[in-house]
Amino acid sequence: MSFTVAIVGRPNVGKSTLFNRLAGRKLALVDDTPGVTRDRRPGDAKLVDLKFGIIDTAGLEETGPDTLEGRMRAQTEAAIDEADLALFLIDAKLGLTPADETLATILRKRGKPVVLVANKAEARGAQDSLLDAYRLGLGEPCPISAEHGEGMLDLRDAIVDAIGEDRALPIDEDDEAETDIDIAPTGDDEEDADAGYDESKPLRVAIVGRPNAGKSTLINRFLGEDRLLTGPEAGITRDSISVEWEWKGRRIKMFDTAGLRRKARVQEKLEKLSVADALRAIRFAEVVVIVLDADVPFEKQDLQIADLVIREGRAPVIIFNKWDMIEDRQEALADLREKTERLLPQVRGIQAVPVSGLTGAGLDRLMQAVVDTHKIWNRRIATSKLNRWLESMQVQHPPPAVSGRRIRLKYMTQIKARPPGFVISCSRPEKLPASYTRYLINGLREDFDLPGVPIRISFRKGDNPYAPRRKRR
Repeated sequence: MSFTVAIVGRPNVGKSTLFNRLAGRKLALVDDTPGVTRDRRPGDAKLVDLKFGIIDTAGLEETGPDTLEGRMRAQTEAAIDEADLALFLIDAKLGLTPADETLATILRKRGKPVVLVANKAEARGAQDSLLDAYRLGLGEPCPISAEHGEGMLDLRDAIVDAIGEDRALPIDEDDEAETDIDIAPTGDDEEDADAGYDESKPLRVAIVGRPNAGKSTLINRFLGEDRLLTGPEAGITRDSISVEWEWKGRRIKMFDTAGLRRKARVQEKLEKLSVADALRAIRFAEVVVIVLDADVPFEKQDLQIADLVIREGRAPVIIFNKWDMIEDRQEALADLREKTERLLPQVRGIQAVPVSGLTGAGLDRLMQAVVDTHKIWNRRIATSKLNRWLESMQVQHPPPAVSGRRIRLKYMTQIKARPPGFVISCSRPEKLPASYTRYLINGLREDFDLPGVPIRISFRKGDNPYAPRRKRR
């Protein structure tokens, strides 16, 4: 991108609505409640012929630095320092407030180019607020309606004037469309799978867990900076924020998500939106790291989150966070590993790593576990090996006989990876008990080294070649 724009303003002036408008899709949560956005969210924007980076920020509030609002303000100021241009949004419907004047003073001290944007300009009586905005000393306000898309051409011209035409429209700008790996669902590309595991491809990782399990602190420790908002309060994170970094030369795109509470406790609309955003991050990720509090692990909600990840077919990794608070670590680790095997039999052999997001202990082991699980999740097995294995499994433990007739398993092949999925052709698939399916899945894990990932087996009845002839008779 040629330049970066930070969208700033007091709470509830429409910053996230404008962010979604410029991004071309609904990435940021939008609600009438003030203060929905807390972390700064980056994105890619396109406005007519301009392409640039944008940062959505929290609403500015005057409060102490030790409060949640004070930490949100620090995130907003960091976004202003990071950006090349600030879009300063005011509410043309309500007019100027002391908070607007305070933010205008901050922007003037920063010395960055500023475009004054009067949002909600379609409202009745907005013209008076436009005239009043001149006293901020930031130039002529640009009237827009972020919700309805009005005034976008004027906003484009104002951005070009503020940043400069050479910067906004470089001559050697690359017009080729970039591949957006943020929203592409996990595919099952046969050719890529056959070519082997590619360690150069970016890896998408989602961090999920109950509220206040230490997810944001963990990601900040990976990045080495206070990139995400943290604190003792539960439920600070609302949006699913993506951050990019490198581990041993490999590009990692990591998603921080809102804490997932029990469904019966999620009543407010805003929390429902946060949960939906977290579930979307799980579906678009490849590896999902499930964060458990080492002090109180394997709560009912932890097991439900793990079951959700497994049902979605993602590659799961468990971490026991806050390991620095555990005293007898050897005994605790043995107990946790026993509980992991007993409570999550559907992903037997899942990687479970003790870490400390506060001190950084165990983070390298965690990333190695993530990469190893991702390799297993992408694994393919030759059809000839599968059919020899299927024959030996039937010799060791034949399928049951139903109504005096033995069920015959004839042929097996792998139809997909990510996660590994198999199809077995058999005589009467509807009569095959679930216990025999579990027997086959456990055998696949042990004989083909597929620990810790979901395995799916479906059964189908083979076509009878004599059926058409019988119908003719």
